[in-house]
Amino acid sequence: MIDPTPTLTPNSSYSLTIRFQFPNRPGMLANVTTAISSLGGSLGQIDLIEQTREVSVRDITVDCASTEHAETIVEAVKALPETKVINVYDRTFTIHRGGKITVNSRIPLRGQADLAMAYTPGVGRVCSAIAENPEEVYNLTVKQNMVAIVTDGSAVLGLGNLGPEAALPVMEGKAMLFKEFGGVDAFPICLATQDTDEIVETVKRISPVFGGVNLEDIAAPRCFEIEARLQRELNIPIFHDDQHGTAIVSLAALINALKVVKKQMAEVKIVINGAGAAGIAIARLLRKADAHHICLCDSKGILSRDRADLNDQKREFAVEQGGNLADAMKDSDVFLGVSAPGVVSPEMVQSMAKDPIVFAMANPIPEIQPELISQDVAVMATGRSDYPNQINNVLAFPGLFRGALDCRAQTFTTSMYLEAAQAIAELVKPSDLSREYIVPSVFDERVATAVSAAVQRAARQDGVARN
Repeated sequence: MIDPTPTLTPNSSYSLTIRFQFPNRPGMLANVTTAISSLGGSLGQIDLIEQTREVSVRDITVDCASTEHAETIVEAVKALPETKVINVYDRTFTIHRGGKITVNSRIPLRGQADLAMAYTPGVGRVCSAIAENPEEVYNLTVKQNMVAIVTDGSAVLGLGNLGPEAALPVMEGKAMLFKEFGGVDAFPICLATQDTDEIVETVKRISPVFGGVNLEDIAAPRCFEIEARLQRELNIPIFHDDQHGTAIVSLAALINALKVVKKQMAEVKIVINGAGAAGIAIARLLRKADAHHICLCDSKGILSRDRADLNDQKREFAVEQGGNLADAMKDSDVFLGVSAPGVVSPEMVQSMAKDPIVFAMANPIPEIQPELISQDVAVMATGRSDYPNQINNVLAFPGLFRGALDCRAQTFTTSMYLEAAQAIAELVKPSDLSREYIVPSVFDERVATAVSAAVQRAARQDGVARN
């Protein structure tokens, strides 16, 4: 049986700061660091807070692998003789306190004249100008650079249906990424409904404020209908990041991974595990990118034509062959996982074709831990930042919306997605390409600019750009 809860690498998402006091004697700090290290904690910064002849008070930062791992480490420090734990700060929770975003004025209000222009009575002239020519809303308001991040909280990360309030921290984080990486202003809209009609109607009613809409964490298959209806009924671009962002970055990574192993997209056998929003979108985009041999699996196995439980989206990729995931992976060249932790075994990877490519993108626990198959794969990627080749949507959506807003695109097209993927892939120079470097870093400042330019070029070629 495959272990669903493999040992994880310590990382900053489970990061603590432990403040402790001990006698000011040689070796006392070493006792603490040894206790933490012996339990697998990753030591970070150590700060001296206060020191007298008798006692020292220090803060130590520790990356852990899970909540349970963090608790074990704290208890171990508390158990040390002559050591008193004063406080424990969960660094992830600390940065979320009070929320992660604010709204700031772009212009200063220094006196009566500024107020009269920015608000009444001067603002009335601007309102009249927009009423006479509605297109002026793009020149005279935030609409030109504002995206709505809309969710119903029905599929939050890999955690499930948590509802709108619990989804808000993710949407705030998304707004940060839009601004940091694309210079795009974005605002979280968490809806207290999971009714398709109500979601569509609500987004339509708030659309005058926004130049685009990013749908996020909405469960399949409703997400497909919501996106399609909004795109038909609104004249601003609608983007479901769980579908298309994942697909774009996966394609970019696969383009370069295939170069590493010297295989062709049209010839390789690709297995995708997970037939929800991300899996279906990846399959669709890969097919547009000339992939001919795609096998999708869900929790019940291969999407085969003899199954009566397939929805319309899954039926689109149904094949003759039945079986389970292990059957699908035999002799395959590529495995793309957007599914669940620990569902792939080393034996399943070893059954793949020569020089296999494995993208285990389930988060936070991948379909298989990279350490288990490091000698069996030619290229390995995950959704995590603590391993090489992170498949992260932030490589796509900031630049994608930057380009769409700048050219006033009415919609997103498949060509725009394909060009975005190619632009991301091309940022890795052939001389730098390797099994551990197939996508650029999310902090590579060239990414958003390159994606934006590619998106604008494709939008103009497709005739959907208004600028």
